[in-house]
Amino acid sequence: MGTNVAPPPSPFTRRRRRRLPSLGPLDWCQLKITAPHIIRSRCFVDCGYWWRCLWFETTDVHLFFFCQSSEHVLKLFCREVGNNNRALLPWLFVQKEKYDGLCSPLEGVKASPLQTAYRNKCEFLIGMGPNQEDKTVGFRLGKYKGGTCAVVEPFDTIHIPGVAKKVVKAFQDYIRSTPYSVYSPETYEGNWKQLTVRTSRNGHIMAIAYFNPQKLSKEELTELQASLAKYFTEGPGKDSGITSLYFVEEGQRKSPNREDLTLEHIAGDKYIYEDLLGMKFRISPHAFFQVNTLAAEVLYSVIQDWAQVDQDTTVLDVCCGTGTIGISLAKKVKKVTGIELCQEAVEDAKANAQLNGLSNVEFHCGKAEDLVPHLVNSLALENSVTIVDPPRAGLHSKVILAIRKAEQLKKLIYVSCNPRAAMNNFVDLCRAPSNRVKGNAFRPVKAMAVDLFPHTMHYELLFFFERMEHPSTAKQPL
Repeated sequence: MGTNVAPPPSPFTRRRRRRLPSLGPLDWCQLKITAPHIIRSRCFVDCGYWWRCLWFETTDVHLFFFCQSSEHVLKLFCREVGNNNRALLPWLFVQKEKYDGLCSPLEGVKASPLQTAYRNKCEFLIGMGPNQEDKTVGFRLGKYKGGTCAVVEPFDTIHIPGVAKKVVKAFQDYIRSTPYSVYSPETYEGNWKQLTVRTSRNGHIMAIAYFNPQKLSKEELTELQASLAKYFTEGPGKDSGITSLYFVEEGQRKSPNREDLTLEHIAGDKYIYEDLLGMKFRISPHAFFQVNTLAAEVLYSVIQDWAQVDQDTTVLDVCCGTGTIGISLAKKVKKVTGIELCQEAVEDAKANAQLNGLSNVEFHCGKAEDLVPHLVNSLALENSVTIVDPPRAGLHSKVILAIRKAEQLKKLIYVSCNPRAAMNNFVDLCRAPSNRVKGNAFRPVKAMAVDLFPHTMHYELLFFFERMEHPSTAKQPL
């Protein structure tokens, strides 16, 4: 019986809903006035998805959308703050009058210096091509839950650098020469699963191959690793320029995080290195590093400008990852203290501090909600700034509550790569004190968007928050 049935939900990929900015009729009018020649320049049919083409047209339109989306977030935030902290209503009224309905000024959108070939980390799936080409390395054509498993080569994409495409081509040639098939998420059979490529401006290239061993013996796996290493160090793959090669056995995972898998280093160096704002950073296979290095420099420069640090400033870097933000500030401040849950990232951060000859930096591994109260009591935070750069989903509410309770923390910079997902965090920072939420509320001072991911719908939104004064310490009118 030939029926079209979509495959079951993939247990190997996280599904995230993409939300587009809600633009009203006025916004579309403004867009038509600003760029009337762009509106349908790429569509030849009257389809319901013509607006998607706008993301790939010009930088001006791209940034226009981010500006509209950021304003939408600020207006929504303004409404939520008013609903959750009535004491802020008079202040909100003044702010909305001053900033055209926004709760704080939006200081524009910073463009990425590099618009194409900007990604320094690319994750490629391995599957059957759209025309049943065997062992194709690239991107899935559609959503898995929509019924498609076809993978198309990435050679025509504009955001992938040429060096990464060269590695993909060499790796694809290699796996097509092996007797092992591609892994199927429908039948759970097969072997080759994914290729991750990381690059740096220093010419370093790291490749990580993911392979389901199925019932292969240890000897067969060792032979395969040796063959792969020889191909990239002595064989045809040498021209791809790989400087670091890893092999990962990925069976039926007990954890949803690839970071928990064991890595086998099979050739080259263990790390690659990148320069950012005059500092040098070590990047290990699972380390978090912004995927657009030049745009990351723009982002971190904004953070430095907003933080207004000096030699008496203490920086508390929450979700510090490999320490990039804190380390980029370290030479201008008294002390940097980083908090990170991932042990491997903390080890990278410590190595990066040593690599740059810094002695005023320390990193702690653990949950922020547990570490923040302890660190607040042990650090001199009279002149401090807190920087938060959490994952896409935002911070756990317990972390926000810990920051709220630590009233020594007066200034906070929040870096969000998904402002809608982080909205609860923003509101919790500003909501009225209660039995659950201790400590005076924060309020937004300014915001700015940075285009870290050109030709996509994603961007970074920065918020600068300041702690409100307690009524007893506020200046009373004469």
